[in-house]
Amino acid sequence: MTQNSFDVAVIGAGAAGLNAALILGQARRSVIVFDNGSPRNEAADHMNGFLSRDGMNPAELLTIGRGEVRKFGGEFHDGTVVSVTRDGEKFSVELADGSKIQVRKVLVATGLTDRLPDELEVFGERWGRDVLHCPYCHGYSVRDQPLGVMAKSAEFAMHQALMVRQWSDDVVLFLHRITELSSEDREKLAARDISIVEGEIAGPVVEDDRLVGVRLADGTVVARSAVFVGGALTMDPNDAILRAFGAQRAETMMGDFVTVDMMGATSVPGVFAAGNVVDPGAQVIMAAAAGAKAGAGINMMLTNDDLEVALALRS
Repeated sequence: MTQNSFDVAVIGAGAAGLNAALILGQARRSVIVFDNGSPRNEAADHMNGFLSRDGMNPAELLTIGRGEVRKFGGEFHDGTVVSVTRDGEKFSVELADGSKIQVRKVLVATGLTDRLPDELEVFGERWGRDVLHCPYCHGYSVRDQPLGVMAKSAEFAMHQALMVRQWSDDVVLFLHRITELSSEDREKLAARDISIVEGEIAGPVVEDDRLVGVRLADGTVVARSAVFVGGALTMDPNDAILRAFGAQRAETMMGDFVTVDMMGATSVPGVFAAGNVVDPGAQVIMAAAAGAKAGAGINMMLTNDDLEVALALRS
C-alpha cells in the first residue's frame, strides 16, 4: 500500500467488489480492495448467463476486473481483514499483519461459503465440475444428460427437481433423508416424469475423473452424469464484519442474511454490502450489478459528506 488512508475500503474482490471499486475509481474516489483469494466459484471453469462473457472462466473475469480497477487508481491488498471498527467519523481497517488503514466508507463483498451436510461431504471433491449448485449457472452445460437432485427438505427438493427438469428429460430426485414428501408432491413429480429414488446416499461413483453414478447405502448404483445439490447446501455468509457492527438481519429460505437497501446500504451508517454475502442467489452478473449500485450509493454518500464539510467551512 502506498498510503494508509482511503475514501473506501472494498473487502472482497469478486464480481461485486470489483465492480463497486470500478465505479468508485471512475468517480475519482481513492479505493483499496482487499482480496483473500478464495472466490465462491473457484472450482468452476466457466460462467453462464453473463451477457458478453458467457462461457468465460471466472478467474479470467477477475483478472480483467483487477486490471480495470487499477486503471482508475484502485489499489489492492492480497490478504485478510481481521476487523473493521468505527474511528470517529471514519473506519479503521485492521489487517492480518497488524497494520491499520483509515477509510471513510466500507463495502463488504466477502461472499458466502457453501457447506454440504457431513454425510454428503464426499461429493465435495466433484464440486463445480459435475456436482453443481445452480441450474442457471450449470444447467445448459449438462443439458440432455442423466441428472440427479439432492436436497435437505421437501420444499427444496420440489423446487430444484422441477427446475432441473427444464434441462433434461432424465431427472432423478434422491430422497436421501427426506421423509415428508407428500402424495401431492409425488404426483407433481410423476406428471413431469421425474423419478424418485428412496434410500440414503453413500457417495459418488467416479470413473476416469467423471461422475458416472450415485451409490446408495444398500450398494445400488443409480447412473447419473451430474447432480444438483443446491437444495442440500447450507450457505453461510462470510459476514463476521457486518455482524460485529450489529447490522440488521432477516431470515430467508436460504438462511439468515444481512439486509441492505436498493443501493447496498446496511443499517449501519457508512457500511455497505453487496453480492453473495447478502444475496445467496446472486449469479456473477447479479453480484456485479449489485456492486455497481453499491459503488454509486457510496459515492452519493461521500458527495453529501463533502458538501456538508464545504458548507461548514463557509459558516
